[in-house]
Amino acid sequence: MWSIPPLAALLLLLSIVPTGSKVVNSMSQCAEFLLNETPPNVPGILEGGNIQDQNRYKPICQTFRGIRRFVTLYDEKQDPSVFLLPVIGTNSKRPKKAIWKIEPGFDRGHLFPSSYASTDDDKKSTFTLTNIVPQNGPFNKGRWNKMESCIKCVLDEYCINNNNIKEGFLVIGAQPGNNIISNKINIPSMLWSAFCCYSHSEKRWLASAHWGQNIWDGETYLQTKTLAELHSELSTVSSAFEVFPQSQCPLHTTHICPLQYNI
Repeated sequence: MWSIPPLAALLLLLSIVPTGSKVVNSMSQCAEFLLNETPPNVPGILEGGNIQDQNRYKPICQTFRGIRRFVTLYDEKQDPSVFLLPVIGTNSKRPKKAIWKIEPGFDRGHLFPSSYASTDDDKKSTFTLTNIVPQNGPFNKGRWNKMESCIKCVLDEYCINNNNIKEGFLVIGAQPGNNIISNKINIPSMLWSAFCCYSHSEKRWLASAHWGQNIWDGETYLQTKTLAELHSELSTVSSAFEVFPQSQCPLHTTHICPLQYNI
């Protein structure tokens, strides 16, 4: 089973499949989804493991049929999630579903892809308000989808630990934009993704990051970046962004996706 932690996410739409939501006081109450039980450091939102505005940001242990599936840090002001941490597995296929539309040109894009989930119930649990954001249609179906497939391949192939268990940690997020739909839902300006895992076959920790503007710009692929580059992209003058604090995840090297994905 994959253990995939924070998926930072702006998630905005109604559930297709009912998913239980248990609001808790701290991310530590859903620590099983965090690498080293340590949440990411997000400037102005989650710093040193502490939520900066308890009235605005709500940790949610997403539960489906009595089992915790992932954790979300939900933004009540803009109706999106800041973090989402799921558990994923192998031999998972994306379930057939109708095309979702929220505005012309936008998809209801999964942040934690249902194809990453290990069981049918895990897949169903991804169809929830706090795992979906408005994504530009061509961006979602193009570069972002290729990146998701690439990372899934890396997780399946390399993220097997010393106990012969598949385990990888993934963080996916969305930067708020300036456009609002339905009087409350924020359209993210940029989406980003990072993963980290220990590979028994490689005898080392592996990590990489990707991000892209939530627009169609004609580009075919997302560039593979280091965690340090992602940190630089998302840090502020007063506070540093860190996706996997207190970990052995490599900051300055990447695990490049297989050539057939061309990312």
